[in-house]
Amino acid sequence: MENRTYITTRLGNIELEFYSDTAPKTVENFKKLAKNRFYDGLIFHRIVPGFVIQGGDPYTRDTSDRRRWGTGGPGWNIKAEFNKNKHSRGAISMARSQDPDSAGSQFFIVLQDSSFLDGQYTVFGRVISGMDIVDKISSLKTDSKDAPIDPEQARIMTVTIND
Repeated sequence: MENRTYITTRLGNIELEFYSDTAPKTVENFKKLAKNRFYDGLIFHRIVPGFVIQGGDPYTRDTSDRRRWGTGGPGWNIKAEFNKNKHSRGAISMARSQDPDSAGSQFFIVLQDSSFLDGQYTVFGRVISGMDIVDKISSLKTDSKDAPIDPEQARIMTVTIND
């Protein structure tokens, strides 16, 4: 199918569909990073059961230095594209700092409806198959900083774009 992405993990595949009509720059940024293999080998470094799994930080390639996890990006930020898409179960949205225009490469997948995030973060797609895999990742044991104890189980092997 057109406009789909496949995230291959150690636990299985997650298929995404993008919202190019309501978040075109965000989708373009994600696709650019994926086509350049930016996401390959990264870790879902933040796992909050019942809320989100988050990945896309290049610092997670180094599993020996967890202190930097959650702070990395591609070297640029993109403007927020807040839209009417909801942070419902399976939504994929951009992570950011306090500045609404600070998203770069980190993204999260919503585990259960989180309407309090609506209008605060850019929803740019949704999981169309593989939520069982997302749920498996969300059930991994984590440390006090919500990072997986065994990062290999939360590793993104590849991200493949189907245009």
